[in-house]
Amino acid sequence: MESLQKLVVIVGPTAVGKTKLGVEMAKHYNGEVISGDSMQIYRGMDIGTAKVTEAETEGIPHHLIDIKDPEESFSVAEFKTIVREKIAEIASRGKLPIVVGGTGLYIQSVLYDYQFSEAPADEAFRAMLEEKANEEGNEAVHRELAALDPAAAEQLHPNNVRRVIRAIEIIKSTGMSLAENQKSSQPELLYKAAIIGLTMDRDKLYQRINRRVDIMVEQGLIEEVEELYKQGLRDCQSIQAIGYKELYSYFEGNKTLEESVDLLKQNSRRYAKRQLTWFRNKMDVEWYDMSNTEAFQKIITEIFKHVEGKLKLKSNTY
Repeated sequence: MESLQKLVVIVGPTAVGKTKLGVEMAKHYNGEVISGDSMQIYRGMDIGTAKVTEAETEGIPHHLIDIKDPEESFSVAEFKTIVREKIAEIASRGKLPIVVGGTGLYIQSVLYDYQFSEAPADEAFRAMLEEKANEEGNEAVHRELAALDPAAAEQLHPNNVRRVIRAIEIIKSTGMSLAENQKSSQPELLYKAAIIGLTMDRDKLYQRINRRVDIMVEQGLIEEVEELYKQGLRDCQSIQAIGYKELYSYFEGNKTLEESVDLLKQNSRRYAKRQLTWFRNKMDVEWYDMSNTEAFQKIITEIFKHVEGKLKLKSNTY
């Protein structure tokens, strides 16, 4: 275990304070942050993804932000490759790699040598395929599978849309065919990782989420989404992100602005609940309750103590 690369991972639901902790951790241990968010990779999608600002970074390098245009797709397999390379690069400079984010599937793919025979769902990608099947017919989605995995397409009837979409989802997520994924193996942790989870009283977290959405609107979220809409971006993976798909309903005339913002808050709260469930069930996480914001410094001290014991680190040395 001692020969494995040391790594800190900070996970938890949206709006719980992961960004701030990541910066504090990097300052304390001479580290650099890697975003573990599947949507902060997109340029021009800053407000809706709660992308870290230059001021918030406090001079700490942040990686995997603004590396794709909104019309480009991005898979778990690609994320895994890039992040593992970035971890090695950061470590080669004598820095501590710190992965910060809430996209569970993406982070899991980095940490474990794991073939996703039971690959978790990518809900945004699935929604896009379901919409394509509704608008263009089942055959259109089946042809997409045939182009990616001909053997799987032969096994699945075009009208079995759920299984067809699942097969596409798996190959896009893992970079492997359905047959290859069926040869599953037990996951093996590839790093000496301290996985820190942040949680919060549900009512307080939901209040923070609602307030965050209000602040996003004040900061120009409507205008940000409108610009993407005017560019003609429609059936893109990026636009399925929470914060964008809800406002598209407004620009398409299907909902009022108030209804779209309320739906955004509701979807954000539901997403936070799913994030907590994911991390509690899928990873060995050391949890810290951030409900008492006045005790933030005390909690950070406890987290530092845990990390130092787990990874044998000292402040500002690695």
